[in-house]
Amino acid sequence: MTVAIFSDVHGNREAFEAVLAFCRQQGVARTYFAGDIVGYGADPEYCIGLLRDLGACCVVGNHDAAALGKVEAAYFNPAARKAVVWTGLRLSVEERRFLDELPLVHEEAFTLVHGTPARPEDFDYILSPYQAMKAFLALGGRLCFVGHSHRPGILVEEKDAIRFDGSVSLELDPDRRYIVNVGSVGQPRDGDPRACVCLFDEDKSRICLHRVAYDVARAAAKIRAAGLPSVLAERLFEGR
Repeated sequence: MTVAIFSDVHGNREAFEAVLAFCRQQGVARTYFAGDIVGYGADPEYCIGLLRDLGACCVVGNHDAAALGKVEAAYFNPAARKAVVWTGLRLSVEERRFLDELPLVHEEAFTLVHGTPARPEDFDYILSPYQAMKAFLALGGRLCFVGHSHRPGILVEEKDAIRFDGSVSLELDPDRRYIVNVGSVGQPRDGDPRACVCLFDEDKSRICLHRVAYDVARAAAKIRAAGLPSVLAERLFEGR
């Protein structure tokens, strides 16, 4: 059975719809969302509604929490801060309730968390060997899916080291543990502007990171029309 794991939609309707269409084409059985449905993009309400209707298993991201006032706006850079405030003012009571009820961590055959399994409430990143070590020490199982950095990749815990694997497809070794960053749907930052989604074939224990093209120009135009900082639109074209 194949499941899809994706993260960091950030109010980008065009990217989100493209990823969901791709998942339907692939016959995905279940969907999992690793946080940040809002922030940056111009369609937060629509994206929340689509995620809710999808019935995906979800965890909360830092932008989701910030839109509710649970994370201080000072935590963000000026452009992100303006988007968080703008988003928070637009959300309905029902939409706020949906975000408020999202857990920090979901556990089943694998762990799902926005930033790291090490103190997930702090929304830290896994960008350094030290952060990776802390994450694996906190991980109870053998497989974890995260987002947050908007940069896809696979961390492999080996006997004497933690290795970064940049492969887009990898068969999991039952004797190793893995933390998979599924990248970003709505605002990639690895130099590829296409949306990113991870497919996990549970029967074959295979991870595949896929890129999906979408109408970047339309998403960017909406950001500008909403009066949000233009940098949030411009970076979509470069994937940075």
